[in-house]
Amino acid sequence: MTSKHLRRRTVLGAAVPAALALSATPAFSRPQALPGGGDLGPNVIVFDPGTPGIQARLDAVFAQQESAQFGTGRYALLFKPGTYNGLNAQLGFYTSIAGLGLSPDDTTINGDVTVDAGWFNGNATQNFWRSAENLALVPVNGTNRWAVAQAAPFRRMHVRGGLNLSPDGYGWASGGYIADSRIDGQVGPYSQQQWYTRDSSIGSWLNGVWNMVFSGVEGAPAQSFPNPPYTTLATTPVSREKPFLYLNGSEYRVFLPALRTNARGVTWGNGTPRGSSLPLTQFYVAKPGVSAATLNQALAQGLHLLLTPGIYHLDQPIQVNRADTVVLGLGYATLIPDNGVTAMKVADVDGVRLAGFLIDAGPVNSPTLLEVGPTGASRSHSANPTTVQDVFVRIGGAGAGKATTSIVVNSRHTIVDHTWVWRADHGTGVGWETNRADYGVVVNGADVLATGLFVEHFNKYDVQWFGERGRTIFFQNEKAYDAPNQAAIQNGSVKGYAAYRVGDAVTTHEGWGLGSYCYYNVDPTIVQHHGFAAPNRSGVRFHDLLVVSLGGQGQYERVINDIGSPTSGTSTVPSTIVSYP
Repeated sequence: MTSKHLRRRTVLGAAVPAALALSATPAFSRPQALPGGGDLGPNVIVFDPGTPGIQARLDAVFAQQESAQFGTGRYALLFKPGTYNGLNAQLGFYTSIAGLGLSPDDTTINGDVTVDAGWFNGNATQNFWRSAENLALVPVNGTNRWAVAQAAPFRRMHVRGGLNLSPDGYGWASGGYIADSRIDGQVGPYSQQQWYTRDSSIGSWLNGVWNMVFSGVEGAPAQSFPNPPYTTLATTPVSREKPFLYLNGSEYRVFLPALRTNARGVTWGNGTPRGSSLPLTQFYVAKPGVSAATLNQALAQGLHLLLTPGIYHLDQPIQVNRADTVVLGLGYATLIPDNGVTAMKVADVDGVRLAGFLIDAGPVNSPTLLEVGPTGASRSHSANPTTVQDVFVRIGGAGAGKATTSIVVNSRHTIVDHTWVWRADHGTGVGWETNRADYGVVVNGADVLATGLFVEHFNKYDVQWFGERGRTIFFQNEKAYDAPNQAAIQNGSVKGYAAYRVGDAVTTHEGWGLGSYCYYNVDPTIVQHHGFAAPNRSGVRFHDLLVVSLGGQGQYERVINDIGSPTSGTSTVPSTIVSYP
């Protein structure tokens, strides 16, 4: 605003009420208010039971996405409430399928939602970035196949039959995550190396390879780690399910499930689920190509964000400053920070919900990619925590990317519920320095809970936890494959950086079901001293830890600190610790 306008405002303000003085500000100096609501864009495909050619449309999306691991396609397949017969929705990369009812049983598919690994010769270890939510399935042969690896959540699903988590032929598999789901029959992980199931109900569970973790699961097998490798908690200490889009008549709304403590079983089993909802008109419905400035204007206006499928380049951080803000992505909306900025920063406020999007590091190093709370955040959020759910981070793979630290959690009581934070070990832009990323997740805030923490391949520490009273239920890690030699990972006098380190000053911390694997294929002679590092005091406790050398490509000397047997040979047999200290 020019000085001339300021002088005019001052004169008017002396003569008229302040409210009228505000209206005298020239219209061209005020940004036009952004509208809420609107259409969901071309990559959100909505079906109802009368839609013709559903199977053909599903097949066309799958044909495009089946092997497009680092492609640009992004899709959300949404099914209105009703019954659908004879479908097989095969899901490829960056594809989400979901029902639009308030309960999964509102939308029934007599058929399957399938993930398999034919594109990768029966190996399911790269079936990333896809999801199924809020549907009831009646599988054709009685069992649905969901052979996934990381970043492939199965949420709020009702399988009226069994669930097979392995690929056809029982090839390698490295998943996975189930939450708020009911599987009436048997869950068979078969070749799955690890799995985490939270707040669900299952008929039975068949077997396990290295690390099967359950919290709040009705029907879960009894605690028995390491043989069989079951870690079972009766309840989940705190949980709040992911927000989801649904239809109320013809109106789109976003449901916000309520916080639960000591949770067990599904949230939707007895009538209307607990929580609240927002109309889509309170969301800025973002489309790829929109600027970060526009997203921030929408947030400043008081709107929430719905990120429709696609890729968003950011030249400044998305600033989430208002309590109870929802940022919900569909179809793996992907944020790429340009020029070394941080993709998103959250203020130290109550109840922010971040869900369902991917952050892809840009070619200029970002100091951080996601910051939950500013440095020094200290307010209590116990009654209304921030949740980070199905928010995934990638450095490299789709192109050279760099970030010093991927996720920093400063806000107290934050719940990180299912994340995969990945420094790429394959794809393009991959190399020890090419996609340099020293740290995966750093937790400074107190009272933070992680449920389903997958963090892999960082140049130094994968997880560092400095906040008091932190808890992790399920952790999966692989150390960086591509370390060129022993010197490259030397950590002072220690051989290698721990996968999961608790800070020396921490007095209280607890973890259940944590695993770290090494596969130093560039230099198989590399030795990693331990997978886990923590202060040796009574308040810092771990249950059911393992380290494993994959085929003898590198070895661990110990499991945690200086405790535990070394791995050896090429047999890929874990070394375990049931309780520490």
